[in-house]
Formats: sequence, structure tokens, C-alpha cells
Amino acid sequence: MSVGGKLRQNLNVKARLSTTLKSWLPILQSGMTELEETLSSIAEENPYAHVQSQITQSLQSKNYQKSQSSSRNTQTDRMDSVSIKEQSLYEVLEEQIDSKLFPTAISQNIALKIIENLNEEGYLDTPVSEIADELGISESEVERVRTRFAYLEPYGIGAKDVIESFLFQLQQCDLDGEDYELASQIIKDLHNHNRYKNHASYNVVMKVIKSFKNPPAIEFGAREAEVIPDIFIFERIKTDSLKNTAYELEVSINDAYYPKIVIEENIRNAHSHKESADFLKNKLKEAKDLVDALDMRKATILKIAIALRENQYDFFMGGEIRPMKLKDIAQDLGYAPSTISRAIANKYLECDRGIFPIKSFFTAAIDGDTSNASIKDFILNLVKNEDRKKPLSDLKILKSVEEKFDLKMVRRTITKYRQQLNIASSSERKRLYDMSV
Repeated sequence: MSVGGKLRQNLNVKARLSTTLKSWLPILQSGMTELEETLSSIAEENPYAHVQSQITQSLQSKNYQKSQSSSRNTQTDRMDSVSIKEQSLYEVLEEQIDSKLFPTAISQNIALKIIENLNEEGYLDTPVSEIADELGISESEVERVRTRFAYLEPYGIGAKDVIESFLFQLQQCDLDGEDYELASQIIKDLHNHNRYKNHASYNVVMKVIKSFKNPPAIEFGAREAEVIPDIFIFERIKTDSLKNTAYELEVSINDAYYPKIVIEENIRNAHSHKESADFLKNKLKEAKDLVDALDMRKATILKIAIALRENQYDFFMGGEIRPMKLKDIAQDLGYAPSTISRAIANKYLECDRGIFPIKSFFTAAIDGDTSNASIKDFILNLVKNEDRKKPLSDLKILKSVEEKFDLKMVRRTITKYRQQLNIASSSERKRLYDMSV
């Protein structure tokens, strides 16, 4: 082949790729609720391509299509969730403030005041002392009422942090005896749950803990936004030939909600002679490119989901999210970070622990290669290993962070990170330590 022929061939290949990519990038970036509209706008003037909606039918059923072996939620659970969608978290809680749990007028007033001070995740991030001062009562009275929130639904509500929320939820589960005690120990030492692996009840207990909601009001936030996940990562039981059972994480795409592109090739005779053969040929090619672009979207998101399963395995098994950057997963998958950024924009993942924005599994850079998740993880370890008689102040945490990561920060940033981690202030932690909480 001549040099000119090779050049023309290369240009033709690039032209084909650029046509598909032109469709692929906006399709990749669209969230599940926007995908059908994006496809329809691209196919609007193409006589060969027709977009068939899957969302309408899927929304009517309110039943995400998951593997039967991996689904934890029954159809009844799903319908129960839908039935209370019209109510806000606070309305649902206020309906439960009755004489059974709160027999006196003052206890009901305290409970309602606690509800007023819950954040959107369901945690109490207002100091108990402020509530007590506002009501003119002692902190111990507020705490006595707050402990009864362990019996309110959604379970775990009213806790100060994730550990206490899990302990609230533990009170409502079916574990008892030694299993209950083991679960309590693991929750209080959640970062090191692997150290309990040799315990005979470890798998049973971890299965229960992984079913706990974090944050406790996560389902209310998801309902309000009408979130449709792109991918599922659920645990399922695998049995080998010797009938030994093990748990593994199964990754799948939410195919039930994906629009379908139908190509009708036998339309040539239905069009007038004014439309040239070249025009129809190009339109048919564009229709096929659109199908390829949608398939590329699925393949790309599935690759990211598999990478998330590998990199965030501990989270899906009940632990914490690990620091992870876009560039790390981009290098592993052979994509540019900008492509990964497009692929996770407006996308959600559903797992046994709830529905999460995919971007929440990635961390933003603070300085160079330092991520905010790395700093948060460092703060967690500092607090975890601090002297309980002299808890670290935000200023002392700041100095440790600056020394560790060789960067300059301000104290209010540390305070913000501490609050995001649901870590109480140093004075509050000291009080909790004294109470052995």
C-alpha cells in the first residue's frame, strides 16, 4: 500500500472513532435519569434509530433488577420504602413520639427538640449541652431521652456518630448472647474487624453489621432525590462442590433502566427519492455508532465498578472508605482521569449499605498527592489512639496533620473534617470517655 493509501486509511479510522466518541462522551457523562433524553436528542433526526424507554416501566415497578442470589431486600421491603416516600424524615420521627416511649410531656418536648437538631443524615450534631440550656434542664435528662431513640425507625437515628448509630441498630437485630457481645466488640473496633475473623460467629455477625444503615437516614435522602443507581455491588453466597459456603461481591449494571436503541434497517423504500443513498448510508452508520457508544458507556462504568470492588472491598464488607484518586483508577483502566471524571458524574452505586454517589469513593487533592481522605483517615487514627484523659484539641490535631503531610492548614478545616467524621469535640470526647461510652 502506498504512503497516501496508508494515510487515507488512518484518517478513515480516526474519523470512525471520532464519530463514536462524539456520541460517547455526552452519553458517558449523563446520569441514569438524563440518559434517555441525551440519546433521544442525538437520534432525533436519524430515521434508523429509535430510543425505547425502560425507565417508565421500571419506575412503575419500583423494583431494581438485581441478582436473586445477591439481593438482600424483599419486594415487601421495597414497597414499604416507597409507601413512606411522601413523608420527610422529621415527619416520620414525630409520629413516633408518643406515650409508649416518652410517657411525660417533658420527655416528649425533649424528643421533639432532639429531632429538630438532627442533620439530614439523621445524626445529632448539636451539643447536648445546647439543647439542655435551651430547655432549661440538665444534660443527663436529654441523654436519657436520647437513648430511647434506639427504638425509633429508621433505627440508628439520633446517634452522635456512626459507632453509636450501629450500637443503636444492634439493639434491634436478632443477635443475642455471645453473638450480640461479639457484634458490640466489632462495632467499637470497626477499623480492625479483621482481627475477629477466627471467631466462629464472625461471618454471621458481620453479615448483620453490614446490613446497618450508614448514615441512618440514608434512604430518606435517596428517596427525595429519586436516585437510580447505575451499578449494583451486592454480596452473594457461593457454594463449592464440597458444599462449603463463602461470600463474594457480585458487580452488575442496572440494565433494567437502560434505554434501548432499536435500528430499523428496512426503511429505504419508505423514503422518497429525494434522500440519496449516501445520506441513508451515513444515517445508518450513525445509528450503529450510537449503539456502540451506549455499549461503551456500559463497559466503561462496569470496569469502574469492578475497580471499586477491588479498591473499596473493606467498605463493601462493612469497613470504611479508603483514600482513592481518579488518576489511580484511570491508570489501572487505561483511561484519562477526565474520562473517569465524566464516567462517575451524576452516577450512583447501590450496595448492601445503601445508595452512594460514585464520586464519594474518590478523594479530592489537598496538596500534591495528599487527599482529604488521607487526612481524615489520619485524624481518625489520631483520635482512636489518643490519651482518653487528655483528648486532642483541634489545634493539636492541626499541628500533627501539618507535620505528617508537610503542608499548611487552618484550624477550621480540621474542625470541619472532624465534624464530617462525626467525631465529637475534645471536651465532649473526654466526657464520653469518663462515661466509658
